[in-house]
Amino acid sequence: MKKGNRVSPNFLNVRSYRGLILVQSKESYSKWRIWILAARPKTLWAAIAPVIIGTAMAINAGGGHGLAAIAALTSALFIQIGTNLANDYFDFKKGADTIERLGPTRVTQTGLLSPEQVKMAAHLAFKIAFLIGIYLVIRGGWPIVIIGLLSIFFGIIYTGGPFPLGYKGLGELFVLIFFGPVAVGGTYYVQTLSINWQVILAGFAPGLLAVAILTVNNLRDIESDTTAGKKTLAVRWGASYCKIQYTLAIFLASIIPVIISLKTSSHPYATLAALTILMAIPLLKKVFTYQSAPELNRVLESTGRLLLLYSLLFSLGWFL
Repeated sequence: MKKGNRVSPNFLNVRSYRGLILVQSKESYSKWRIWILAARPKTLWAAIAPVIIGTAMAINAGGGHGLAAIAALTSALFIQIGTNLANDYFDFKKGADTIERLGPTRVTQTGLLSPEQVKMAAHLAFKIAFLIGIYLVIRGGWPIVIIGLLSIFFGIIYTGGPFPLGYKGLGELFVLIFFGPVAVGGTYYVQTLSINWQVILAGFAPGLLAVAILTVNNLRDIESDTTAGKKTLAVRWGASYCKIQYTLAIFLASIIPVIISLKTSSHPYATLAALTILMAIPLLKKVFTYQSAPELNRVLESTGRLLLLYSLLFSLGWFL
């Protein structure tokens, strides 16, 4: 086995855990499984949830548009996949992903795909999102041009370029805005060709839950990120800060539908989404009591499912 970030092409995903060496051979991965791993499907709820909410609110307002909704969802998914691939590529190049990585398999670091393959796939994903976005621009005009181009741009510089946001402690701000009010508001706008404060406020909830996902990820990787010089908020301010941030993100997301309902005296059943805070209690307990970083992988997955559940409860309640 070679030293450094690369591992033997025959033995991938090699890491130590509680003194044990875990080895998975390359032959155990099919071609399709490799590309599915590269796309990181468990993270895609962050792209899907705001589109669900924006579409539900658009339909309820009498402006639902099926083709625009499908285009918005598809474009959002490809931007997210492109961002994931770019993150895989740039983290490997910058030395942030090593054989000691505690999170899910990264295809570049493990040698399942070459850096050039991952880079080309990221370009392709962004190009597909751009092409789909042409229809959305025709329907929605210049606001969609700005949203689309900024989403792709920030997706690339999240870990790439001379000022990578994720390495400077700005990842949470990017996630909050672009997986929150931008995604929900953009989805609503391309269908209704209008926007209002309720949609923007509602958008902050999925953004906050996406921040919770990122917080768990950074809490798990705090040691490796410190070594790699990746100055996330977890690295800058420590594990205790992350635990508070995770708690606040879930709490604030849960009270947003309550605020909207009280301010408008309507859509009381949208407050069903607030029940997610009760379902988050076991996750909060684990975040505060975990003994080893790999335990947070399950919290990461569960927080993603919590985001999906929130979007479904909010959307259902908005209709009732």
